[in-house]
Amino acid sequence: MTAEFATVLPAVVLVLGCCLGAVAVVGQQVRLADSAADAARSLARGDDPGHAVALAARAGSEVALISERRGEFTCAILRAPSTVGPFAALGLIVEASSCALAGGL
Repeated sequence: MTAEFATVLPAVVLVLGCCLGAVAVVGQQVRLADSAADAARSLARGDDPGHAVALAARAGSEVALISERRGEFTCAILRAPSTVGPFAALGLIVEASSCALAGGL
């Protein structure tokens, strides 16, 4: 093994680790977006707010649900700390929002 290879190898491993971590964060973002859509539809139908909280909790244990009205739409905003190693250590907050027509089916 050459000295150059031995010097570069740790950097390559670090970059690959960060790339895999970024893919995991994107997966968390997708789960949040899906749960936000479900929670927004539930709130727009007039379901019990506890049901919307349960739907939001499917995306993770530390998910915060914020609901708001925007005209004739009911919106759900979900925020959660990243659960992926280095991104969690840096305090990354993942957020997703979705809106549904109030009174919709």
